[in-house]
Amino acid sequence: MSAPITFDNSYSRLSERFHQSQPLQPVQNPALIEINPSLAAALSIDEQWLTSEEALGIFSGNTLPEGATPIATVYAGYQFGHWNPQLGDGRALLLGEILTEENRFDLQLKGSGPTAYSRGGDGRSPLGPVIREYIVSEAMAALGVPTTRALAAVATGEQVYRETAEPGGILTRVASSHIRFGTFQYFSASQDLDSLRQLADYALARHYPEAEDEPSPYLGLLDAVIAEFARLIAQWQNLGFIHGVMNTDNMLICGETVDYGPCAFMDTFKQSTVYSAIDQQGRYAYQNQPSIAHWNLMTLAQALLPLIDSNEEAAIEAAKASLETFPKLFERAFTDLGAAKLGLTPSSRSAQLLTEFLTLLEQQELDYSLSFSGLKDRVIPKVIADDPSEITAWAEHWRQALLAELSVEEAKARLSASNPVIIPRNHHIEFAIQAAYRDHDFEPFKALNAAVTDPYNEALATSVFASAPADSERVQRTFCGT
Repeated sequence: MSAPITFDNSYSRLSERFHQSQPLQPVQNPALIEINPSLAAALSIDEQWLTSEEALGIFSGNTLPEGATPIATVYAGYQFGHWNPQLGDGRALLLGEILTEENRFDLQLKGSGPTAYSRGGDGRSPLGPVIREYIVSEAMAALGVPTTRALAAVATGEQVYRETAEPGGILTRVASSHIRFGTFQYFSASQDLDSLRQLADYALARHYPEAEDEPSPYLGLLDAVIAEFARLIAQWQNLGFIHGVMNTDNMLICGETVDYGPCAFMDTFKQSTVYSAIDQQGRYAYQNQPSIAHWNLMTLAQALLPLIDSNEEAAIEAAKASLETFPKLFERAFTDLGAAKLGLTPSSRSAQLLTEFLTLLEQQELDYSLSFSGLKDRVIPKVIADDPSEITAWAEHWRQALLAELSVEEAKARLSASNPVIIPRNHHIEFAIQAAYRDHDFEPFKALNAAVTDPYNEALATSVFASAPADSERVQRTFCGT
């Protein structure tokens, strides 16, 4: 059985300054943990093939599929605000691009071994981060958030050494592309204008062809990316998602969420929440994500300045005008999404009610996701035990606004469609990881993945996966897999 994947290698045909060829580095005893039939179908990959020995060989980095040209790509980045002039795929291998009838998607192995950009690291991934990224990326896709996807997860059968020995894993990741803000910054910093232009032209053709016909295509590229990230960050905020490591090398030009290392969804709502153990100063706290995205876009604009206009002053003024659109674009997207979570049509009244509700959630230390998904039970007034009087008063004002627009049944339907009953909570992810480590038991992982990829299923509202953590289950810190 030959691999039912049609590969192209357009990125590998760019100048050698963009990447380095990388041979496969096989593992001794790989085993398939999970596959993603729905994603495979979208990529026109036969589901039966996914469980074949040939597929396992590809997903473990032991076999090179026909037509693939494995490369590691180079980029730079601002990491926690500090400039790093050269990064790159230190533990990832881009096999090529899967062609569908309408598009192309990168197929990348994450955790496949060291590359020229590993900076002394082993290039491997512990199994825990593979499980976390698989669960959270697929949950994000099910929630309608632009994201990289997980096609398969493999246990390598080998140990990876961090603080202690851990089982190793490899994630097969799919993305519209892996071009990062930091890819542009790498060539801009080295004043390699030819490569910068080549990259921008490639990104325009692949992701934003509509901007190619604008008077200033490269300014059009910046405008398109700004608009994508305004919507993306609004979706993160709307779901209580905290990325945890918003470095510019973790921002994809296509507007998809990438790199689910120390990420987490909030339980108790608190604007200043930080989970990542490496974010000591709270730079990437929940409340800071919009401003950090704006800052990251500013650094992208800086990299594009030589392309926007040969006159530096004119380029700066044009880029500043584009960047000034981000706050309003974000605020509009966030308040529109927030209105939907309240079942309302966007208006100044819905924006006020959203602000008031979020303030009450933080003051009362209430669970973010459960508070919103529980609104459908408040459409008809009822006494709720231990309900603070402030919430009761707010709910009455909200109901008046809601039922002025909709019938009770319409209101419940709209609320159910906008508020997931299932999110991938930290304590459930950690339980799945520990079961895999301790008992080599992947059933908790599979059960959790099945739940989070059906987030609006009301039948799951009473399942264990919908529950907030007990005090003893709360995860206080998350960690990067490197």
